[in-house]
Amino acid sequence: MNEAIAALREAAQCETIQLPNGMTILVKLMQGYRDVHVICGTRFGSADCGFEMDGETVHLPAGVAHFLEHKMFESEEGDAFAQYAAVGVSANAYTSFDKTCYLFSTTAGVEQALDILLRLVSKAYFTPETVEKEQGIIGQEIKMYDDSPEWRLMFALLQSMYHDHPVKEDIAGSVESIAEITPEMLYKCVKAFYSPANLVLAAAGNITKEQVLQAIDRAQLPTEKPNVKKLPIEEPAEIVCKEKRFTMSVSKPMLGVGYKEVPPTKENQLKTALICDMLSELVCGAMTPFYRELYDSGLAGADFSGEFLCIENALCLMFCGETDQPEQVHALLQQEIDRLRKEGISEELFTLCKNQMYGGLVCELDTTSGTACALCGGALKGYTLYDEMSCLVELTVQDVNEMLQTMLLEENSVSVVILPESEE
Repeated sequence: MNEAIAALREAAQCETIQLPNGMTILVKLMQGYRDVHVICGTRFGSADCGFEMDGETVHLPAGVAHFLEHKMFESEEGDAFAQYAAVGVSANAYTSFDKTCYLFSTTAGVEQALDILLRLVSKAYFTPETVEKEQGIIGQEIKMYDDSPEWRLMFALLQSMYHDHPVKEDIAGSVESIAEITPEMLYKCVKAFYSPANLVLAAAGNITKEQVLQAIDRAQLPTEKPNVKKLPIEEPAEIVCKEKRFTMSVSKPMLGVGYKEVPPTKENQLKTALICDMLSELVCGAMTPFYRELYDSGLAGADFSGEFLCIENALCLMFCGETDQPEQVHALLQQEIDRLRKEGISEELFTLCKNQMYGGLVCELDTTSGTACALCGGALKGYTLYDEMSCLVELTVQDVNEMLQTMLLEENSVSVVILPESEE
């Protein structure tokens, strides 16, 4: 065990700097790698519905964080994507429920790419005309996602579980909600959530701490630390509705089963997330006899799987996939969960799952992108990569069986079925 812990420390080791302005910098020089991956994230996602700052309460319509992700690439000097392309750098960005991240990968032009990234997250530029134009662009994106059965299934499950929590709203919002966005609202969000004190920058690969700090000096980031308090989210424990059905242009019916759980405390969030990740695999992962039973009998397709959501004030597990017999598969799924709760997860299956998860983490650290993303994601949630890996190593089958006693209960479950339009 001591050797394993020592190997963990080595794999997770990085240089960590907390700047006077509050910004967190994480740098891992990876010997022998030619490429560099850098990601800068802010603790501002689609589930942030409002905040208090400077004595003012700001309520946000759904989709603001995602809208802002798009708009931050624009400046008076031009589009950041074009600036990245001019120096041969690949760049992207994404918004989730609890964060927004901007990233780039390159083998050359690292200094120029860092300058573009830091300018992008620190210097906002909005006008009524550009905001109106973006409303049309994102409106088309929203309609595109409306045609995705997997996307619709997930949010139908969330809407069946959550009364008031913003996770029930599409990350991009709706055409109606983004129509409420104004330049003034966006500037307030930038001041509140894009201040250096709310940013984490992680870099991995052929890059040094000195290169990053020199770029920080060149950027002349603001030193102000605004006093921001996110508006609290009140969510009852009960689900919204037990069942939901609708039709789409799909070839086979799709089933989704969701379980609304009690959110963990901040201190237990990491351990809870790891156990939920395990449970999604231990119930119907490809290594389980239950998965083979569903697949071999033709009751469910190879895509049938579990996933989980664990953010502040929201925790749920969802099991989804194609099936010609949604009612039967739903019943069999609950039976399997009840059996596991009664008999307990087997030590052998738990060890296989744990080793698989540990192997996945180690494999991530073999790439610059996986390393940078793991460093940034952990720091945004308040823990280190070593914390995550050591917590996984210390988990026992008893931990999982104990949590299973109060989770995945039928009374906290919802189901959604998407039927082919021909079966309406």
